[in-house]
Amino acid sequence: HSFPTRRSSDLANNNWRSVTYGNGTYVAVAKTGSGNRVMTSYDGITWSTQAPPNDNDWQAITYSNGLFVAVSTSGTGNRVMTSPDGVTWTIRTSAADNSWYAITYGAGTFVAVSNSGTGSDVMTSPDGITWTLRTSTTTNQWQGITYGNGLFVATAISGTNRVMTSPDGITWTARTSAAESNTWISVTYANGLFVAVAGTGSGNRVMTSPDGITWTGRTSAADNDWYSVTYGAGTFVAVASSGTGNRIMRSTDGIT
Repeated sequence: HSFPTRRSSDLANNNWRSVTYGNGTYVAVAKTGSGNRVMTSYDGITWSTQAPPNDNDWQAITYSNGLFVAVSTSGTGNRVMTSPDGVTWTIRTSAADNSWYAITYGAGTFVAVSNSGTGSDVMTSPDGITWTLRTSTTTNQWQGITYGNGLFVATAISGTNRVMTSPDGITWTARTSAAESNTWISVTYANGLFVAVAGTGSGNRVMTSPDGITWTGRTSAADNDWYSVTYGAGTFVAVASSGTGNRIMRSTDGIT
């Protein structure tokens, strides 16, 4: 494998939290910055900053059904914004002023989860514009969500039963993670497998599941603070916010 050259984000040294791809454009969102908390690129190399409607702490972004949708952990009634191209953005009314940390799309529905709220830690939308608050299984700090194999799967960094699943984003069922003391912060689905990564744990900061229900702990490559995981070109790749020269790990099967 050959990997791309590191690129500079000197045009805006913001705290970039999330990036996605759609409509021929990479779009990233940040939780810091003044009038420049979005940046776009057509090739992943050259980036341009864009002005969101407000300087909320934008935490996560996804693209589907012709729309970029971002969610925030701050703001009053305006913790969602949407854009057809990543450049022109419109504020939407969030279902609640929760700390929305993750968003995904599946089964014709956008679904976001938060790490705050009292039993209502989920919101759903058919179009990214109109949002409805949903009841989660428990008031955990939910920070990861994905969709695959007909199922939404969310993971949490605290609480009991740190996994929950739903076929539609509305009705959720609690599941037991492979290590209930780990902070399961990110989850993805590909190649018939759900793979989640954690920021804590001893040699077990990865877990996998074929169905989102039964989870098996895996030996992580290092006990780093693994923050995000994705899949492409036959490989799972996770990145960490800690570690010395080893903040990336990769796996062709999600296990090794």
